[in-house]
Amino acid sequence: MEAAEYWYTSSDGLKLFSAVFPGPSPSSPTVLCLHGLLRNSRDFEELAPHIATRFRVVVPDIRGRGLSDRDPNSDNYQLSVYIADLLQLLRGLAAPHVAIIGTSMGGLIAMLMATMHPGLVSRIVLNDVGPEIDPTGLERIRNYAGRSVPVHTWEEAIVQLRGIFGAAWPGLTAERWQQLVRRAYRADITGLLRADADPAIGDVIRNSSGAAPDLWPLWRTLINTPILVLRGALSDVLSEKTLARMQQDKPDLRTVIVSSRGHVPLLDEPEVLSAIDTFLAD
Repeated sequence: MEAAEYWYTSSDGLKLFSAVFPGPSPSSPTVLCLHGLLRNSRDFEELAPHIATRFRVVVPDIRGRGLSDRDPNSDNYQLSVYIADLLQLLRGLAAPHVAIIGTSMGGLIAMLMATMHPGLVSRIVLNDVGPEIDPTGLERIRNYAGRSVPVHTWEEAIVQLRGIFGAAWPGLTAERWQQLVRRAYRADITGLLRADADPAIGDVIRNSSGAAPDLWPLWRTLINTPILVLRGALSDVLSEKTLARMQQDKPDLRTVIVSSRGHVPLLDEPEVLSAIDTFLAD
């Protein structure tokens, strides 16, 4: 199933992009897919058409990433601004209710949207993220975020990407790495290949306070929201301890541990697709 391009202008004048899979009918429920910190909508190239046989699927490039404009004011690279953009997107698409699949940062956005706008979010899939970020993973992200240098060839880009994610995605084929690098990089006007996100996003993360915010009070407001958590078995962001506490606070929480994956599962794993299918069908 092919996606349509949907462009809209943010309240502060940025041109923002979203791919929209129409679903089987105009009345199909909407699923919003939100990518991670330095990622883009192409991370859902496999999952989005898979679920679009039953749902309308909206896959945005959050400002500063992918085809969306880079923000000249890096102070705007924060969750509250992203949420304002997404609310505008959903209004434009006449989507008053959505299920959200959120990877890492996208999951944090999903939890905040559900808390701040009751009735908007029907259910959430959290891809390797929760109300507490393991300091080990946070420090790793701060060390690499926005620091990838441009390269001349796709082979160089693969080496660079594997240097960042090789431990999180062990055992992938050379063909799979080629697919993944074309999601993460884009050629600039000079032909150099660059990570497809504003490097200033990394500076914002490094300039923030040392510890991640305590989101446990927010988590407890989601007691009545159906949630599925995907955790990479090798994750250094969502710890086993945090997931156990999430389950204790919310006994109906559904979980899937994804073997041979760290931060984050790629959303093409058979157990992940099966769990998402079942969860959304409810």
